[in-house]
Amino acid sequence: MGEEKGYLALVLHAHLPFIKHPEYPDFLEEDWFYEAMVETYIPLLNVFENLTEEGTDFRLTMSLTPPLCNMMEDPLLISRFRHYLNQRVELSQKEINRTQGTEFEGVARMYYNKFRRYQDLFENRYHGHVLQGFKKFQDMGKLEIITCCATHGYLPLMVHKESVNAQIKIAANDYRSRFGRSPRGIWLAECAYNPGDDKFLRDEGIRFFFTESHGVLHGTPRPKYGIYAPVYCPQTGVAAFARDMESAQQVWSAESGYPGDPRYREFYRDLGYDLDYDYIKPYLHSDGVRRNIGMKYHKITGKVALNQKQAYNPQEAREVAAQHAGNFMFNRQKQVEYLSTIIDRKPLVVSMYDAELYGHWWYEGIDFLEYLFKKIYYDQKDIKLVTPSEYLAMYPENQVVQPSMSSWGDKGYHDVWLNSGNDWIYRHLIKAAERMMDLANKFPNAGGLLRRALNQLARELLLMQSSDWAFLMTTGTAKEYSTKRTKDHIKRFNELYEQIQGNRIDEGYVYDLEQKDSIFQQIDYNVYSSSAKEAVLKKYR
Repeated sequence: MGEEKGYLALVLHAHLPFIKHPEYPDFLEEDWFYEAMVETYIPLLNVFENLTEEGTDFRLTMSLTPPLCNMMEDPLLISRFRHYLNQRVELSQKEINRTQGTEFEGVARMYYNKFRRYQDLFENRYHGHVLQGFKKFQDMGKLEIITCCATHGYLPLMVHKESVNAQIKIAANDYRSRFGRSPRGIWLAECAYNPGDDKFLRDEGIRFFFTESHGVLHGTPRPKYGIYAPVYCPQTGVAAFARDMESAQQVWSAESGYPGDPRYREFYRDLGYDLDYDYIKPYLHSDGVRRNIGMKYHKITGKVALNQKQAYNPQEAREVAAQHAGNFMFNRQKQVEYLSTIIDRKPLVVSMYDAELYGHWWYEGIDFLEYLFKKIYYDQKDIKLVTPSEYLAMYPENQVVQPSMSSWGDKGYHDVWLNSGNDWIYRHLIKAAERMMDLANKFPNAGGLLRRALNQLARELLLMQSSDWAFLMTTGTAKEYSTKRTKDHIKRFNELYEQIQGNRIDEGYVYDLEQKDSIFQQIDYNVYSSSAKEAVLKKYR
């Protein structure tokens, strides 16, 4: 510990649901992944590379969820992403010629230069495997990668602890296979904590998780340092870090947050709709329907109609991002300065965000982070960036508090994932979990085709449990797709279950599902056995 007055932990939650449709030549919802790759994940790696090359030290904590990791390493999705990126390079090159001498030429050049840089990183530095890039920075001690529930399952609504155990165990095993070590931390899906579930975390060597602020503030006993220090769960000693709402609001808030600045890029006006149809058609999907292609030439401007938006100025927007980074740092300095006068240890401010906010939703968010890292390193000495593991190493003694049930969803509990618009899914999730447990108990040593079928059954259950589907049903975004995905996994699960029960497993059917729902290649269905759950719980009786 040096002369700093306190610490800042920046935490980005990088997650997308597992979406892969080999049965179609292209698929709208697959674009979520390609967009996030070219707008968030590779740009973040580019920032890490730039900072490292110029000798700027930084610290960042990121969850790379198991579904996202599986997509990043899927051969089909890598191949389709490569095509997506090549198309952006080609189109942006054409756009330089088309916009020559207009107010949009600078924007077109910006896109071309960025896409070429990301293409170079993807192909030549990471050889198509961006996870290796993230692993590199973790191994250097700059980045702490944490895991998440296996398919971002919402743990508090899982009736059977076998499902909770499976979500954690499968996630931890997947992490080990990719990063060559056990995960030290976890992002519980939706920051949803259920008292007692930390037993399953501890069993996998996981030492910390994150909660919304009230998860710790409403804990028992009252936390001495509020949200500005972690607390230990009573039976397990797993640490809970709470979100700081002050720093969150500065970025998240639609009214007062940075991303709403009129000089930043407008998200909703896209070349996919602006350009002549015949010109843009080669860059659309095979159905020829206009859609967002990720190149946007206008700035937010203000509360005006989309057709009244002014031309985007990349240089102006970068300067604003630098100002906002300076403002964010100044506010954290003042926050830490004040806190250090009222608590008897150096405070920790935990700033947590969805990773995709940076770059995808808030285009300049990537620049903001780069400027922030530089300013914290060069321009001040009051705050120091740390990872949760580093903080726990500095402060191994912490108050024992039982955090309360909580989530970071609207109203702070389960309303988003359990309401009249999506409650129908839970009878299916519970029944499927019971059937999975029964079969895992019945066939502990299955081999051959039966084993393949049981492993695929586990995959279908996990994919069914993804919290994304319930979330999208509530928000109305992609409601049709999320409903269909839930019903598809229920149908596949039940069909496969009947085949196993009737001793009439169709190998062609199993193979088809293995290709479509190919998550967790190393899965072992035995993780759903009651004995696997009991092995964890008996340690705490």
